[in-house]
Amino acid sequence: MIELHGVELRVGGNRLLEGIDARVESGEFVAVLGANGAGKTTLLRAIAGLHPLAGGTIRLNGCASTRLGGLERARLVALVTGDEILLDALFVRDVVSIGRSPHHRWWEWSERKDDAAAVVQAMRAVRIDALAERLFSTLSAGERQRVWIALGLAQETPIVLLDEPTSHLDVRVAHEILALLRGLAGGGKSVVCALHDVNEAAAYADRIALLGDGTLLAVAPPAELLAGSLLERAYGIAMEHVALPDGRLRVFARERVSATADARRTPAPNA
Repeated sequence: MIELHGVELRVGGNRLLEGIDARVESGEFVAVLGANGAGKTTLLRAIAGLHPLAGGTIRLNGCASTRLGGLERARLVALVTGDEILLDALFVRDVVSIGRSPHHRWWEWSERKDDAAAVVQAMRAVRIDALAERLFSTLSAGERQRVWIALGLAQETPIVLLDEPTSHLDVRVAHEILALLRGLAGGGKSVVCALHDVNEAAAYADRIALLGDGTLLAVAPPAELLAGSLLERAYGIAMEHVALPDGRLRVFARERVSATADARRTPAPNA
């Protein structure tokens, strides 16, 4: 469970977010949406303890994040990002195995049976078990993305944070990953995922947290959020609402037609 109370975040001395109050339950999948620069990544990093709070508190499974040591936090929270760190000389299985580090003391170097099982299960979950003996440097962007997710899964934490996990993935794999996250929440984990695609969030998340205007505009079920005008406020663009046959809504940016193009489409009046 994640609790945020009056959270304020600054970047370079400038206020990025303030007044953030939210709660993510165990067994819940929350998608974080917002325009570029709204603070999605920084908020995830703050929850993971990698960005300092300028104000407020964050509690993880009842413990104040500031009171947690690094090892304790790593056993509670897995943060999956696409950060480029120097892993090119490692095999895929070795990269995923890094996720087991929080389950060992610094002097413990040998792999245990539960480590091997967790790594294999994580790779199978994102369908990269066939890549286990490939060098990380030889992978495509989409394959690397799946390796990062497997690393986070191998960490076996009750809280999983993901920063744009569907970037670089084709449509099929993206939906497989989101379905996997949906399953993790169903198994009792708290899953928070920053996404760019509004309709992906609507299809899989229990609730959507929408950032905009330097704060949290809403945390609401997809149907409620998509039906209102907050998305237009957050993204600064008009939205078209489309109802699916089962009644669910999907939204798309409204096409902007120039006056010249509009005139071409309008039939000339009869002479």
